[in-house]
Amino acid sequence: MKEGIHPKYGKSVVRCACGETFETGATKEAINVDVCSKCHPFYTGRQKLVDTGGRVDKFRRRMERKD
Repeated sequence: MKEGIHPKYGKSVVRCACGETFETGATKEAINVDVCSKCHPFYTGRQKLVDTGGRVDKFRRRMERKD
C-alpha cells in the first residue's frame, strides 16, 4: 500500500435522531443518522414516518388535490 494516501481510521460516535448513541469504527469522528436499529421499523415492528425535507407533506397535499 502507498503511504500517506489513506484516511485515518478510528473510533466514531454515531448519534440517531431518536437519541441513541453508540461507538463504531470510521474515518469521521461523529456521524448523525435518522434511523438506527433501535427505532427502525424492520426491527421494532412499529411504523415510523421519517419526513425528509417536507416530502411527506408534499405527497399528502398532492393526494388531497386528487380527491
